[in-house]
Amino acid sequence: MTSTDLKQAVQTIKTAILQSQSRAVRMVSGTQLSLYFGVGLYVSANSRRGTWGTGAIDAISEQLRRELPGLRGFSAQNIRNMRQFAEFWQPFLIHSPMASKLGIESLHAEIECDRLSLAKWSPLASEINRDEFLGISFSHHMEILHKTKNIDEVLLCIHETVVHQWDKYTLRSILKTGIPAPDGTAPNNFIQTIPSTRQAIKAIRMFKDEYLLDYINVEDIDAQEEDVDERLVEQRIVHNIKRFIMTLGRDFTFVGNQYHLEIYGEEMWSDLLFFNRELNALVAIELKIGKFKPAYLGQLQAYLQVLDDKVRKPHENPSIGIVLCKSANQAYAEYAVRDYNKPMGVATYKTIADMPKEMQHTLPDIEDLKKLMNDDEDTLTM
Repeated sequence: MTSTDLKQAVQTIKTAILQSQSRAVRMVSGTQLSLYFGVGLYVSANSRRGTWGTGAIDAISEQLRRELPGLRGFSAQNIRNMRQFAEFWQPFLIHSPMASKLGIESLHAEIECDRLSLAKWSPLASEINRDEFLGISFSHHMEILHKTKNIDEVLLCIHETVVHQWDKYTLRSILKTGIPAPDGTAPNNFIQTIPSTRQAIKAIRMFKDEYLLDYINVEDIDAQEEDVDERLVEQRIVHNIKRFIMTLGRDFTFVGNQYHLEIYGEEMWSDLLFFNRELNALVAIELKIGKFKPAYLGQLQAYLQVLDDKVRKPHENPSIGIVLCKSANQAYAEYAVRDYNKPMGVATYKTIADMPKEMQHTLPDIEDLKKLMNDDEDTLTM
């Protein structure tokens, strides 16, 4: 790098810093991220494809400190982090057709401090939650980028960081043990099998890892054959379908039980079929009274294939399947489900008999609940 190049680079970055500081007394996270993104694009264009030589970034950082005393955040390492940040996000945030023709030339010469402003946010980046993206610090972003492999993992980590309000050090500690999964969610393969990352995150948050089915009388199913046992559990759920839907969560509609499916002359029956308005997808639930077995996933995969081919409407998203069993090794279930190409999860259920005695007494009586629900229905029909 010549002295002229150094002077020009320092002047360009310094101007961008001063412009950004003049718009706000202090840099809130969004303004800072936008500045760092712009600087990162500029540094990338010149250091990767331009005329800057080895040591240019170190020289720029040192000169910036001399010309802007007290400046923080522009160490040589942090400028390299800005470059990494910009290079990762550029394909997802900048999709303008003009960028391919004019973008590279402009990136060599100037810095836009508001690259991430709402007016310039790419409409093709609709799967990225803008508020969450701008809601965490640059340090958080770099912790995530250093520990993730793809955009799906990055978006999941950003979401969990915002939800749990992790500081940088907590996030770093969590990422050392692997990509975080939302607390209390079922083992699943949604990120890998649902094309839309936002849709996948919705599905992850929709299904819990455990459900309380306190209206199932375990005394009726302790001495039956397995398939009879499962049918009894199904009957109890159907008989209490309103409560089961309330247990599942919001926006579920019951389609039917023992839902008939047929393909190439082969018949099959899905235990419980629902439709979820939020996910805009059919949800098939397979009931099992024992411990989770990988074979259950193969059965569910076949049901989902037929549902998608024969039942799903053109405007609906791919069907989702849940194996609902009495117990499961969550780590093993997560391992078993990951290689299937249909969206599936594994959840467990407990009956009231599984709960500690002291907690059983805190729950309302089942018959009292039924009476209350019947009274509500009578009120609604008056």
